[in-house]
Amino acid sequence: MAFTGKYELESQENYEEFLEVLGLLSAKTDHIVVTDVVQDGNNFTWTQSIPNWTWSNSFTIGQECELATMKGPKFKATVTMADSKISIEFPQYNFTAEIIEDKLVMICITPGEKGVTFKRVSKRI
Repeated sequence: MAFTGKYELESQENYEEFLEVLGLLSAKTDHIVVTDVVQDGNNFTWTQSIPNWTWSNSFTIGQECELATMKGPKFKATVTMADSKISIEFPQYNFTAEIIEDKLVMICITPGEKGVTFKRVSKRI
């Protein structure tokens, strides 16, 4: 499965601006983020960890599921995949993820005139 693996933050763009839009101004931005993805066919468990905090969601491509935001509240969404790219419409942003040259590339885009595009690239470890 293409996504399965453990990934460590390599680079990111506009992270602080993205956190500001989400109302997470107090979040630390100088930590190492580890993303652990387990893929079994269309079933995924996606976990992100930093010291003293873990955020995890399980979902099935093409099915509505309950997901948690980074702040904790849950919402329902249908996770899609097209051209090997996962897409999820979170309440405050659109999330996509894909594997490019064995790196996990995640992009989050907030809507509106002052929309922010946050990009995170993580290397497989």
